[in-house]
Amino acid sequence: MAAEKKLIILLPPSEGKALSGTTGTKFAETSGAFGKSLGKQRASVIAALKQSHGGSAKLLGVSGAHLVRAQQANMAVRGAKTLPASHRYTGVVWDHLDLSSLPLALQKIAAKNIVIVSGLLGLVTAGDPAPDYRLKIGASLAPMGKLSSWWRDELSRSLNKYCAGAVVINLLPQEHSAAFIADEKVISQFLHVDLATKSGKAGGHDAKAAKGRLARHLLLSRTEPVQALKSFKDPQFKVRILKQF
Repeated sequence: MAAEKKLIILLPPSEGKALSGTTGTKFAETSGAFGKSLGKQRASVIAALKQSHGGSAKLLGVSGAHLVRAQQANMAVRGAKTLPASHRYTGVVWDHLDLSSLPLALQKIAAKNIVIVSGLLGLVTAGDPAPDYRLKIGASLAPMGKLSSWWRDELSRSLNKYCAGAVVINLLPQEHSAAFIADEKVISQFLHVDLATKSGKAGGHDAKAAKGRLARHLLLSRTEPVQALKSFKDPQFKVRILKQF
């Protein structure tokens, strides 16, 4: 019987993040599964954020107390306390994915096989250490310009290598997908998926909860990926495959 191929799920980070981190942890650009391959790029983004005093209201998309908190976090990324990325991100997708309620064996698989595309970190697995920060991958940060374009070459090289021989299900929004060019010579199977209403309209923000439940369904499913996608049931949304090879 052929060995089951590894399943990699690509997810976005969330704007909402848990505060602080675990005592004794310190973030470094070389942290985590992608630290060696993307450390130089991370250092460049961190330096650019410091140069911009943590980012303007326009860059970060917040104001008032939220802006102050974001700027403080961005200025203190290097050496900041960390949490596993799956604990750091607290948005709707991550709430409904609810990794901590999965069986321990599946939590361990998810820690390596869920990969997040991030404006600050480039790539981070669900189990990798992540600092508090705020920076969208669709933002334009001087001197890089639009981060999705700036990250694309190195991020694609690193992620294709990580996904070699695997089945990849891309649940990223368009602005995150723009940072990754999947290599069909390396990846065994690639499926770019979104969620649409029953009438066929793109789900957008309203589909975030369903996206989290879909990712959870994929982790729990024992069937092959296309069948797993087809078997997902949601009262509002249906799975739509945008691209595959």
